[in-house]
Amino acid sequence: MRQLIVVSRLEDWPLDIAGVEKVTARDYLTEPAWSALKSARVYNLCRSYRYQANGYYVSLLAAARGHKPLPAINTIQDLKSQNVIRVSSSELGRLIETSLKPLQSDQFVLSIYFGRNLARRYERLSRALFNLFAAPLLRAEFQRLADGWVLRKLGTPAFSDIPQSHLEFVRESAELYFSGKRPRRSARKASRFDLAMLVNPDESDPPSDERALKRFEQAGEELGFNVERIGPDEIGRLSEFDALFIRETTAVNHHTFRFARRAAAEGLVVIDDPDSILKCTNKVYLAELLQRNQVAAPKTLLVHRDNADRIESELGLPVVLKQPDSAFSIGVVKVHDTEALKEAVAGLLKHSDLVVAQEYLPTAFDWRVGLIDGRPLYVCRYHMARGHWQIIHREGEKKNEGGADTISVGEAPRAVIQTAVKAASLIGNGLYGVDLKEIDGKVMVIEVNDNPSIDGGVEDAVLKNALYREIMGVILQRVTQRKLGQG
Repeated sequence: MRQLIVVSRLEDWPLDIAGVEKVTARDYLTEPAWSALKSARVYNLCRSYRYQANGYYVSLLAAARGHKPLPAINTIQDLKSQNVIRVSSSELGRLIETSLKPLQSDQFVLSIYFGRNLARRYERLSRALFNLFAAPLLRAEFQRLADGWVLRKLGTPAFSDIPQSHLEFVRESAELYFSGKRPRRSARKASRFDLAMLVNPDESDPPSDERALKRFEQAGEELGFNVERIGPDEIGRLSEFDALFIRETTAVNHHTFRFARRAAAEGLVVIDDPDSILKCTNKVYLAELLQRNQVAAPKTLLVHRDNADRIESELGLPVVLKQPDSAFSIGVVKVHDTEALKEAVAGLLKHSDLVVAQEYLPTAFDWRVGLIDGRPLYVCRYHMARGHWQIIHREGEKKNEGGADTISVGEAPRAVIQTAVKAASLIGNGLYGVDLKEIDGKVMVIEVNDNPSIDGGVEDAVLKNALYREIMGVILQRVTQRKLGQG
């Protein structure tokens, strides 16, 4: 993919960076060759981004052409909004205070070059601001008030405003950024599209292990993707990519949701998309959705402070209680008697105005059907942990899991597949894992998960590498369709 630095005048960027072309804004906007270019990364370093100036149109038309502008047009608008800057200052309050507290003065200016600052102690703050306002060059002005430091102003300086002593660092930062912060491999095949795979090395229960992640990468590259792993602090790089594949456990009040929303807003193909995350991560929503669409599920009661006394009479004991955003068996409890029920409900209602209560249905295993685009890919049986009623048994830091076995879609009971397909269709066309129980021939949906577990040797036991190619193939098809639509 070609990389372009677009400037008002060629002398505005005097640094030569290997593999990066320099072009004036006038040429980029008016010459047919640039309009016909299929894909490019456009680093907009024009002197002004004001409305309807050349700098504004460079980012606007880059997006229309299917190029990847930095800054994107929404970032340009955000930089003009004092309200957005004020809200961002509030969100970053603790980090700002920690970073600037040792300063003696009441004013401070932070220069950020491609997400970096000369001083190591400001590295986290620089990266955080770049993640929120992804522009090649940023200048942040802070002021100390009676109750602490605040971000007063954020702008984009001209290259001529950069001190001479900073130029070598600017060159180093630019080279790192343009290379994708990774060494180039001469044997690498040319790729049609770029795919970011969001992973978190510090996550204790990731949805994919290292073996599966490598297979996703291999499958993507075989299909023509340049697959790159990115971490939780690299949201500012999303505009470099055509697609985002989230392989970190998702939640709404979490950076994974912010990644999904930002990627969708910038026109990337996203799995998991923000709507799917919203719908799947809230058990209250799922319970209502399944009931309204007459999908079989365990008897369920949406519990609030005024109807908690109905749980035992309607669902019996023992009963299962779920906090709305529970995941990986965390936030799910089984209670056996009236006193324990009262205590558990009171505890859960401290954190949410609604709680899900479901009848307890003991089974030796749960079915899991993995789907993408409404099409079943794999079927697993997740067995309960030894001596426990859940698949995962947690005791403090210890974790004990039941075994799992995978069968082909054709071997699974027809009712299991049909019910899973119907439940998934109520969410969308993303990558889902539908959990079901089968009792006396009746199949019931327990939940629909976005971001389902796919580990090497488990979910891929039947299809093997073909499972990863199927998933990456859907992403490729969506990227291609979106690019054609732009053309």
